[in-house]
Amino acid sequence: MTDWLKKALTKKITVKTTQKHKPKTITIQPNPKLIIGIKFTIATTITLTALQIAHMTILHTWNSEIFSAITATTGTITGTLISQKA
Repeated sequence: MTDWLKKALTKKITVKTTQKHKPKTITIQPNPKLIIGIKFTIATTITLTALQIAHMTILHTWNSEIFSAITATTGTITGTLISQKA
């Protein structure tokens, strides 16, 4: 899981040099703490989804609190991925 996550969070910047040289590409690796945080939020989203499915299966009702937590963690993951690439 780390490989695709690290690749998604890696930022590449192209720096133009003099006209005789080719442009250089600089890669900025993500912070390892960021990768651990994203892994945790992905695991939390999966766990909350399983909890919502169990709640619907056993009690036959929709739990809005679990769904809002799923929405919040999904927004956190999406926002982190988008802002890291910007």
